[in-house]
Amino acid sequence: MGVTKKFTILHSNDMHGDFQAEINAGKGDLIGGLALLSGYINKVRKEEENVLFVIAGDMLQGSLIDSDYKGISTMELMNYLAPDVVTLGNHEFDYGLPHLLFLEKVANFPIVNANLYVKGYHKRLMKPYLIINKAGFDIMFIGIITEKVIDSVKKDSLISSFINLEEASKEVGVITDAYKNDDIDLTVLLTHIGYDSDIELAKILKPEWGVDMIIGGHSHTYLEKPAEVNNILIAQAGVGTNHIGRFDIVVDDDTNSIIDYKWQLIPIEEGIAEPDARLADYISSFASEVDRKYNSIICKFSETMTHPKREIETSLGNLFADGLAEMSQCDVILVGSGSIRSKELGPVVTLKDYRACYPYEDSLNRFTVTGANLKRMFAEFMRAENRNGEGECYQVNRRIRAVYNENARELSSLTFDGKPVEDDSLYTIGLSGYAVLNSKYLGLTGEDLLAAGPSKVVATKIADVMEEYLKSHQNIASKVEGRLVYA
Repeated sequence: MGVTKKFTILHSNDMHGDFQAEINAGKGDLIGGLALLSGYINKVRKEEENVLFVIAGDMLQGSLIDSDYKGISTMELMNYLAPDVVTLGNHEFDYGLPHLLFLEKVANFPIVNANLYVKGYHKRLMKPYLIINKAGFDIMFIGIITEKVIDSVKKDSLISSFINLEEASKEVGVITDAYKNDDIDLTVLLTHIGYDSDIELAKILKPEWGVDMIIGGHSHTYLEKPAEVNNILIAQAGVGTNHIGRFDIVVDDDTNSIIDYKWQLIPIEEGIAEPDARLADYISSFASEVDRKYNSIICKFSETMTHPKREIETSLGNLFADGLAEMSQCDVILVGSGSIRSKELGPVVTLKDYRACYPYEDSLNRFTVTGANLKRMFAEFMRAENRNGEGECYQVNRRIRAVYNENARELSSLTFDGKPVEDDSLYTIGLSGYAVLNSKYLGLTGEDLLAAGPSKVVATKIADVMEEYLKSHQNIASKVEGRLVYA
């Protein structure tokens, strides 16, 4: 055995602008928030000798502070946390590619990604890896994202990615091979591809490449312990700032391997550390500005609407779908469940609440499709394989009832206004610009969407249309009523 060293790797993912502490349900104490998270990171940095803090994507999107400042506020707050290295998640692209490149300049920390390319030039968009020398040991971090979670990049035709895990794994091989003559003591993949995909990726990585750990994000997975696949440790730390992952590892520089480790999912709760008061003040300076701008009340619901999971029909999802169907005069509306960012809304709805709930500036597009293609859409997105935390799920308006047979793995019923959808009949359907660009999640091509007639942009900003609907529908009610049934 050669020289050994202990390292502590703290890791977050999918923070989604979760800046403020919140009341722990049923307990009354505060949990989460960047100030308390920062306090814990500061404490560990003081207590332990060799500490690294990494973020596995999706720092952006999820709070009004983030969307109002288009991520600049988030980058400034991340600068305060001073991560050692970060990888890109899909939501880093929400404000467009040029703005992402601007945000990278704002960041005081390195952002790594190995498999995003500028088309036609075979140039990587970002620095592919980072080698950090800590206590005489060289630790390599490589960033990976796959086509599955960068669908928003399709808005920019200059950018491409390797489209599957096999290609991504080869890119890991390219980088590790290029440095196989260097004495890399620890190799860590920072991924934003989802826990199931992390496991599949680990299975196809060659042992000679020396990957020791995968620290991931995207699927918001909470673990009791890391997975161990192909001698690679795989971990993720849920979502938001209520938890942080902590690896305490011992590395041998002779074998370049982890010889001992302990992993914990640390709850960020009162008593774990002193909140970082200066960071709390800094967050408040953004929050007070946003509060002044967005504190007006736009409507009141008859009761609180909820959206607990994106894989199921929800009362809040039904409200959005009904409102957009009425405003756009579409027979059918599909609202991306993931675009609704709040678990509940109301009964009093301020502009701040609404904008935090639905922060996207996307278009609404009307298409005419055959009943056969409408059935294909529902059969595709209602599949069990799509409802795994990584697929695209939708909320639908009240004129639609769909029943999916889980055992037969098929759509068993689709009705419109109580009548079976006929293959040869025509229906108008409203889709977001994002859904149009990624129509593969609906089992259709762009040509399929246009086969029965031309499309029309009925709104350049869905959020503005829905806001107008809410203002003119006071004391509205919405319930889960069996629009999407899994039998």
